[in-house]
Amino acid sequence: MFESIPVEVGLVHEGERVRKQDMQVELGGPSVLEKFEIVRVRKMDEIIDGTIEITGPDISEMPEGKATPIGILVEIAGEKVEPDLEGVVERRIHEYSNYIEGFMHLNQRYDIWIRLSKKSYKKGLNSLRYIGLVMLDLFKNELPIIEKIQITFITDPREIQPLYAEALKTYEARDARARGLSDDDVSEFYGCALCQSFAPTHVCVITPQRYANCGAISWFDGRAAAGIDPKGPIYAIPKGECLDAEKGEYAGVNESAKQRSMGEVNRVWLYTAFGYPHTSCGCFEGIAFYIPEVDGFGIVLRSYRDLTVNGLAFSTMADSTAGGRQIDGFHGISLEYMRSKKFLDADGGYRRVVWMPKESKERLAEFIPADVVPAIATESDVHNIDELKNFLAEKHHPVTERWAADAAAAEDAAPQVQVFSAGDIPITTPGFRIILKNAKITAEKVIIQPIRPHTKPGGEHN
Repeated sequence: MFESIPVEVGLVHEGERVRKQDMQVELGGPSVLEKFEIVRVRKMDEIIDGTIEITGPDISEMPEGKATPIGILVEIAGEKVEPDLEGVVERRIHEYSNYIEGFMHLNQRYDIWIRLSKKSYKKGLNSLRYIGLVMLDLFKNELPIIEKIQITFITDPREIQPLYAEALKTYEARDARARGLSDDDVSEFYGCALCQSFAPTHVCVITPQRYANCGAISWFDGRAAAGIDPKGPIYAIPKGECLDAEKGEYAGVNESAKQRSMGEVNRVWLYTAFGYPHTSCGCFEGIAFYIPEVDGFGIVLRSYRDLTVNGLAFSTMADSTAGGRQIDGFHGISLEYMRSKKFLDADGGYRRVVWMPKESKERLAEFIPADVVPAIATESDVHNIDELKNFLAEKHHPVTERWAADAAAAEDAAPQVQVFSAGDIPITTPGFRIILKNAKITAEKVIIQPIRPHTKPGGEHN
């Protein structure tokens, strides 16, 4: 099937990583502002089937080790192909391109990040045409409803700019369609396993009010995908009994998570970042990160390049968030989920959000309660946690009410015994020495028990 491709193509290569020192070229990625991939449905007479076009420099003409702008336009047609399928087919670009040896595709929509390895380049993978040929074959074989398809790769920045603006409008129109539907209105949710090659225990649950973490699959997209390919990577999840309406726990979701994660994930709470939060792969659009010093959340999107208010970059926190794990306080999210009324609903929603980049705040302002908008700090307002505390107090952010309640509860609590207070407290464990800096440890009760040696037969002691 892929005799004309100079490298191997198959499932075995899905999930491969191409490190910076091993890459020949990078397409898109964090340093490129305008990049996109989009699928558009056309009429049958508007497509020349099998066409692959490259507008701008091809791989062999790109400087080694440098990031290059990229736009990928896939146009499809067929008697049963409807516009509802655009987002579904679009997400398959990620899956199919990752079958190519030494070709790494991450993220989606306007966040795509692609790398080609030096090894595959030396084998002859020196043109985007090879990538197009793989996608042409896989799309038509895996999705037979596609009768005609043509693919255009754009690497000329002047050509990308207008298409990028048009793509953003298309994404927004798709997303807006799902906002009028609530999770209570449907009997089925949907799951997506497209990212399990990178995070095997990740279980993505898609509901009307909780988009896929990648931001590319809505509930309507999930329904369309499961309808045309019931055994495919996007599948139906019967809701089952609602076990906790506030946290968003459903029996059907728990059962699906258990099966799809090979028993690693047994419970999922859809509307909270604590307890049993929704897992994250690596393609999430943003991170909600807990800031214990103020008992609130910061929000950072992938596009933000500076350090956040807690002194960490997106990339650093992404390492703690990704991998299909359930990590308290580090929560992978999509931009559209941030527009949902269920956004961190069990945790207080936007009344618990205390910091976000200025650009993100402006972009989401209409979805944030009007009285909270001025009380959420940005990088223009504060630069560290101490400044954040002062800002929140000055603006009377709703989270400060939690501070007062916690302080009152502490006064009413039983007196605590201070056990340790020191600059450094060493802890010895096998093979490691852990030192707690400027630590203070308190406890309600201290119990001291003698350790009695165990006696072996014959009177010897352990």
